[in-house]
Amino acid sequence: MSSLSTASLVDVEREPGKLPLLRAETTGDAPSWAAEHRDALRAVVAEHGSVLVRGLGLHDAAGTGAVFSRLATGLMTEKEVFAPRRTYSDGVYSSSKWPPNQPMCMHHELSYTLEFPGTMMFACLSAPTDGGATAVADSPTVLDALPAELTERFEREGWLLTRSYNDEIGATVAEAFGTDDRGAVESYCRANAITFEWQPDGGLRTRQRRSAVVRHPVTGRRCWFNQIAFLNEWTMAPEVREYLVDLYGADGLPFNTRFGNGDPIAEDVVQLLNSVYEANTAREPWQAGDLMLVDNIRTAHSREPFEGPREVLVAMADPVQLADCSPTVEVTTG
Repeated sequence: MSSLSTASLVDVEREPGKLPLLRAETTGDAPSWAAEHRDALRAVVAEHGSVLVRGLGLHDAAGTGAVFSRLATGLMTEKEVFAPRRTYSDGVYSSSKWPPNQPMCMHHELSYTLEFPGTMMFACLSAPTDGGATAVADSPTVLDALPAELTERFEREGWLLTRSYNDEIGATVAEAFGTDDRGAVESYCRANAITFEWQPDGGLRTRQRRSAVVRHPVTGRRCWFNQIAFLNEWTMAPEVREYLVDLYGADGLPFNTRFGNGDPIAEDVVQLLNSVYEANTAREPWQAGDLMLVDNIRTAHSREPFEGPREVLVAMADPVQLADCSPTVEVTTG
């Protein structure tokens, strides 16, 4: 593997239902290995949509950040977060803080923003004792497997993300926007096609309409690119949803999704979306030291429930503009 080149894609191990796997041979200098094989790794991701690299021996945030930096054209600072993360260094984060017993269903990172990562990078420093895989699904395949009537409606109308920010559940205003200054938050919202409404108690509610289907900016392939199922109320555990509705009301959930015209998305539609994702999921249990690269537009990812300590670092790279992905609904910024 030390002679891995862009022409040696045959070295990728492929098994049905598993991520493409590359076995790295290093002398302990993972950043140098990453720099040497950067073009080859990116070629593998272009070919397969994702790749898991095993054998790098990543074990700390500093070394992992150096690997991320060698592989990326630039690391992004996350905006509009839906759940808190720990920041290790510029552009290097923990995975989202989410209850270990609850899945993070398939989604495309920051698919509700106007600029999102083209590449997601993950590194496992500590693997859980059970579960916790970062699974993937090919979005053109998912799109083709969904009922045409449903996808055509989402193409026409797009999807709507509604958010209610508070200091108790989900991201706070300051965590999501990098500031709690009202003027700065309002300016960001106007510039990013987000409608906003301040509540009497000082809370903030926002709405943003986005395209559910986009074209990959490199290949032109149509991709099911959104977080419709993941951020919908019906993906929550029933007891969690009931608690939040009792606490905040049906319109005050920390996040929810709707059809682009504002109509609610029925529970059976969300179940259908998640079942199609599951039928097209590939997974490989994490091992400590693993690195994963994912084409964020072509490939959805999830986080499965787990037990035991799990430390996975994340970086977002290669920013892409929604406008360069042939969006199907118009976005107007102020």
